[in-house]
Amino acid sequence: MSETTQQVPVKAAKGKTVSPLLKLALEFGPLAIFFFANSYGDRLLGVAEDRRIFVATGIFIVASLVALALSRALMGYLPRMAIVNAVVVTVFGGLTLALDDAFFIKVKPTIVNTLFGSVLLGGLLFGRPLLSLVLETVLQLDEEGWRKLTFRWGLFFFVLAVLNEVVWRTQTQDFWVAFKVWGVMPLTMAFALAQTPLILKHEIKPAKTEE
Repeated sequence: MSETTQQVPVKAAKGKTVSPLLKLALEFGPLAIFFFANSYGDRLLGVAEDRRIFVATGIFIVASLVALALSRALMGYLPRMAIVNAVVVTVFGGLTLALDDAFFIKVKPTIVNTLFGSVLLGGLLFGRPLLSLVLETVLQLDEEGWRKLTFRWGLFFFVLAVLNEVVWRTQTQDFWVAFKVWGVMPLTMAFALAQTPLILKHEIKPAKTEE
């Protein structure tokens, strides 16, 4: 008689499977386009140097919405964080263009990261590690693991918000754009990799079936 050990069900991923590189391109692409439009807009598009940030902001809005549409078409669903980011980019980018003031696009990362951090840490106050709702299709952790990972990411989002405020208020506009693209992404990837020991410690692996 065969005997099967109790197994924790692994929830199937939503929608279609896409390569990690494609998913990274969808997330990072609009930022990269924003950087190049701001850096080379005067040479490639013939705009005045002091207007590059506004042209780049308009392109950033379009690129963010296109990336969101491509995510829906390729993955079969819209990631929650991508939706929030696209909405905030559109709102604050729109304010930047409508009021002709780069302040709004500069504080956008502060608003987004503060929002994410507040949601994650606020959820923990009510006993809800909300990060599991976003990552449960790729990670299976025990309750303690989700709590710790949610807490760490919540704090990290607040760190990013503070960094954005410091950089845009103390550095040049071009430096801020470069930091937003080439500084925040490596920091985020390094932080994510640093969570590997925690993930391995609390990971729930499907039990093998024994005959």
